[in-house]
Amino acid sequence: MLEKKKGLDPLFEPESIAIVGASSKKGKVGNILLSNIVNSGYRGKVYPVNPKGGELYGKEIYESIEELPEGIDLGIIVIPAKYVKEAIQKLGEKGIQHTIVITSGFSEIGNTEEENLIVEEAGKHGMRILGPNVFGIYSSKVDLNATFGPSKVASGEIALISQSGALGIAMIGKTAMQYLGLSAIVSVGNKSDIDDMDLIDYFSDDDESKVIMIYMEGLQNGREFIEKVEEDIPPEKTVIVIKAGRSEKGATAVASHTGSLAGSDRVFSSAFKQAGILRADTINDAFSWSRAFSNTPLPKNDKVVVVTNGGGIGVLSADAAEKYGVELLDDQTFLKETFQESIPPFGSTKNPIDITGQAGKEEYENALRRAFESDEIGAVVGLYCETGTTDDDEVAKAIKEIHDEYGDEKTAVYTFTGGEEAYDCVQWLRKNKISAYTETDEVMSSLGALYKRKRYLERMEEMEEIEEPDIDVDGIKEVINGVVEEGRINLLEDEARTILDLAGIPMAKGKVVNTLEGAVEAAEEIGYPVVLKVVSEDIIHKSDAGGLALNLENEKEVVDAYQAIYSNCKNKYPDAHIRGISVADMLEGGEETIIGGTRDNSFGPMVMFGLGGVYVEILEDVVFRVAPVSKREARRMIGEINAFPVLVGARGQTRKDLDALADIIYRMSFLMDEVDEISEIDLNPIKAFDQGKGARSVDVAVSIKKR
Repeated sequence: MLEKKKGLDPLFEPESIAIVGASSKKGKVGNILLSNIVNSGYRGKVYPVNPKGGELYGKEIYESIEELPEGIDLGIIVIPAKYVKEAIQKLGEKGIQHTIVITSGFSEIGNTEEENLIVEEAGKHGMRILGPNVFGIYSSKVDLNATFGPSKVASGEIALISQSGALGIAMIGKTAMQYLGLSAIVSVGNKSDIDDMDLIDYFSDDDESKVIMIYMEGLQNGREFIEKVEEDIPPEKTVIVIKAGRSEKGATAVASHTGSLAGSDRVFSSAFKQAGILRADTINDAFSWSRAFSNTPLPKNDKVVVVTNGGGIGVLSADAAEKYGVELLDDQTFLKETFQESIPPFGSTKNPIDITGQAGKEEYENALRRAFESDEIGAVVGLYCETGTTDDDEVAKAIKEIHDEYGDEKTAVYTFTGGEEAYDCVQWLRKNKISAYTETDEVMSSLGALYKRKRYLERMEEMEEIEEPDIDVDGIKEVINGVVEEGRINLLEDEARTILDLAGIPMAKGKVVNTLEGAVEAAEEIGYPVVLKVVSEDIIHKSDAGGLALNLENEKEVVDAYQAIYSNCKNKYPDAHIRGISVADMLEGGEETIIGGTRDNSFGPMVMFGLGGVYVEILEDVVFRVAPVSKREARRMIGEINAFPVLVGARGQTRKDLDALADIIYRMSFLMDEVDEISEIDLNPIKAFDQGKGARSVDVAVSIKKR
């Protein structure tokens, strides 16, 4: 009995293939597919199947699956959907363990039942299914082009996974045109069985795949996916995702700011960042970055030097460097000592290094050589503007000679700007596996991607084990069960306060009262000034209902506010069940922030931090993470919002207690992760006080899942 190959090896490294639906008619998928397989250089055995029999592309055609020999590695099906299940059964009986279903007409058009049946049938035989509704695969390991796309594919180090068939085929052609070599191409289609997780598993161990590029429209198992990437992708590999569907909203709840801000696109970006996945906005970005990761090592330090023959393009590169987080070396003494001898008297050693418009092969070679030889410089950017006095080809040759000499010792990327000759030089450099681009923005974007990966790997080295905080999960669930028994999904303030207390999250002092006298007594007990808020499961946004009164300084103001809140809420929400009035400490000073939790359809529990207050949904200055997070990651979240300078003392203000904020984020993340019943939670605002003086939530809103 033949020994079975492990995992997806038979899919990408088959020694034999059966094509069910091979066709002699030109233009048919079954014809193109067989032609590509035979002409791609594949050295394994090929068994076409068609009831008409005969011979095609030098291969004998079998009239039925039953006639096939035993021990074939891979089946490919290109027959109408109604015959696919029977074909799966027969291939399974022949012992075939992996089958690609090219055929469409399944769940993508609503025919989910038939799709489930073919997966069920495959499962009976221990068979894995790729598809249905795919364009096939390419594998450089065995020179196999089993697609109905372009016949010529350049081999290389990029594994391309596409959820879109047509776009995937187009990307094959685009890679060939741009001299981007591919280790594999795989179309996942409907993902009925083999999905992104399986493919990440395979490519993480594949020595020939240095970059994994994915076109993705959605993820059903997003949490597992990012955990898989975090755990399995080695440092020398990079995952780049083109995620479509930016406008789709993943959150439907309106009970909290966190829920309304957690659109699927924002959550995808946050989750990808957390896992070290680079998200590209466009196919061009993905290709540009993939080129850089394929051809050049990660930078050894953050010091970047730009060598250019044009002042204008140098300024543009400096602007782009700032945009993409690339730091230009500005030690003028070092720059002068390093480059003075390699530039003319009217050039400049200020970074970007201007070797002037008269620079040719020799000048570029001298300047680049100095940059490559310096251990102080982490990355080199070479910019060339086409001129009437310089031979473009000679400059390109100088760059190649430098790379031939220094190999992969230093990160280096290049731009040639100009007409046809400049473009030809870019293509020639690409063909020689040098990262060359036609636009300054492209080159800096690609270098920025390399630095993002470098910084992520550095963070991973510092990543500590996440310790669980002391949260009374059982006590919290007991409170929630009481709410469920009453048929409610929104917690009252006293219930929410109890949950925060059990989670170790600090909140302003307060209590719920049901009488005017009780409100006055509570205010005097807490100490003026105080806040009064309506307590009702039917009134979520208190300020909109006139159910909130701030900064009450004395008994009279408390009495007036108590009466006004009841009157306002009854007028606006006559059917609302008002449980009482909350009297709470009016926390003065501090900076208003927001910390929240929500659940995403793809990634599960999420934690949010941002600038708080009434304008949170207008400013949208927030960041998300998949929960749970460590305290270090919580501190990193704080540093990512645009308003971070405000928290560290911008314009003479005092620094806020970032450690206290980070502790609340950390606890909130575990609360969301461990208490599945919570749907959304908002702490808004949370007052962040001066360093060492803590942070406290002013208001809290908690919603639980419907049962």
